Amino acid sequence: MGLFIGTHQNKLDAKGRVSVPAPFRSVLKKMSGAGEGALVAPLVLRPSHQHPCIEGWTEKGFEALSAPLDQFDQFSAEHDNFAMALFGDACAMETDKEGRIQLPPELVAYARLTDSAVFIGASKTFQIWEPEAGARRLAEAKAAVKAAQMTLRTGAPA
Repeated sequence: MGLFIGTHQNKLDAKGRVSVPAPFRSVLKKMSGAGEGALVAPLVLRPSHQHPCIEGWTEKGFEALSAPLDQFDQFSAEHDNFAMALFGDACAMETDKEGRIQLPPELVAYARLTDSAVFIGASKTFQIWEPEAGARRLAEAKAAVKAAQMTLRTGAPA
């Protein structure tokens, strides 16, 4: 499967290292085209614009996110503002041979992480949360979908 799904909690060590959940590493490898047995799963991390969490993207997904910047004149204020907001706090990461990443201190502080981090799948991206905040956000999202009676229309057979 090529989607980030599920909720996974891992320990954050004193150096800011955390294991990327194995199912997420699998998606990263698949999306990056890394071969079987590859140790490196490239990803991009950035602070969320909407929530106190860290967003995780595949490199290709982040490139696709930034593609609409091409609609603006490269030297326009709009292009400059969007580019700074999107890329200024982002960082490219690779997992080590144990599947860990070292979170930059500014992202750890932004997400208010201490000794644990919760990875929450969000389809083509994932989010890294302080565990209690992540649980609250997941409950809020479910309640909002239920209250709005939201449904998804698909053409795919069940």
